[in-house]
Amino acid sequence: MTRRRWIADEVSGDRAALVGAHATHLVKVLRAQLGQQFDISTVSGVREGRIVNIAPERVEFELEDLLDAAQVLDLTLLLSIFKFDRMEWAIEKCVELGVARIIPVIARRTESHLAAAAVKRSERWRKIAVQAVEQSRRTHLPQISAPAKLTEAVKSHSGTRVVLSEVEHTRTLKSAFVDHSTGSITLAIGPEGGWTSEELQSFVQAGWISASLGNTILRVETAAIAAVAITISTLS
Repeated sequence: MTRRRWIADEVSGDRAALVGAHATHLVKVLRAQLGQQFDISTVSGVREGRIVNIAPERVEFELEDLLDAAQVLDLTLLLSIFKFDRMEWAIEKCVELGVARIIPVIARRTESHLAAAAVKRSERWRKIAVQAVEQSRRTHLPQISAPAKLTEAVKSHSGTRVVLSEVEHTRTLKSAFVDHSTGSITLAIGPEGGWTSEELQSFVQAGWISASLGNTILRVETAAIAAVAITISTLS
């Protein structure tokens, strides 16, 4: 039987702990017992962990063998901020699929009230990422950055960079990786209503590759999930 995986809240030597709501879920919902074994993800890798102490808001583990780590694609997602309920769903699914980091970006067509409220949402997005990592048994917790202006995000990344565009009719996302061998990948997903022509021009000037997901018009969350899935299946 596959063991459940947890992201450790605290690590010290060969001991680790889950605390707060993280621990409460394990104790009250999953009925944790002394001696139970789980996979515990730490900054140094994933290790087998055996429960040695249980309290209402704290579960402590003794860490044992280090497990083999899977190869991780260095994939960053620039995700334009959109309606929060659907954006949270997109973050959860993209983390499950394997993104290494997500940077929420404020684009020209991002609704002003969403842009203003996005900073306060960052911590919730990080919690969603933790749950998604544990669900999908990934080895590393992705970075969920604070919201950034698109003008800054466009210039701050290297490697193969691809902007998904509705006006691109020649190059598919899969074909954009023909010349990619190693290194980082960054995908940029536009807001509801798409990128403006000025924003697309700024991507071109910064050296990004323009690519399409096909002829259909997708919701932002659908485009994000499809783009991540195509990228990982093509390069893994």
